Amino acid sequence: MEEALKEAETAASEGEVPVGAVIVRDGEIIARAHNMTEQAKDPTAHAEILAIRKAAAFLGGWRLTDCSMFVTVEPCGMCAGAIVWARIGRLYIGAMDPKAGACGSLYNIPQDSRLNHYVEIETGMMSDECSSLMKRFFRKLRSEDGQ
Repeated sequence: MEEALKEAETAASEGEVPVGAVIVRDGEIIARAHNMTEQAKDPTAHAEILAIRKAAAFLGGWRLTDCSMFVTVEPCGMCAGAIVWARIGRLYIGAMDPKAGACGSLYNIPQDSRLNHYVEIETGMMSDECSSLMKRFFRKLRSEDGQ
């Protein structure tokens, strides 16, 4: 989670919503990413999606069954769906997102029994650090906007 948090800090320094993700296989980080929606002008350029793309390219295939993802903030519905479709085995979440989270807060897409893959989920890893980064980012953003 520390490496995912470094990615989130990079995102914040670039003016992106501070979310970071890393994908691990056999104890080795095979992909890392942070949000890039503003830079890429792409609403799908979330940390989780970018990390999945990098991991699939690294492995030469889209099935990430033997992989774990560490993400600083609970994934949204789009990312939760991508996690299921990529067949990621285990998901570690820093801070939960009660407004848009789709891995236990509003929805629980990765563990929906109607889907063809079930993802093990562990929450609360470095949650204070992850949520603090998000709060600082949005506090700063609001002060710059004059709100």
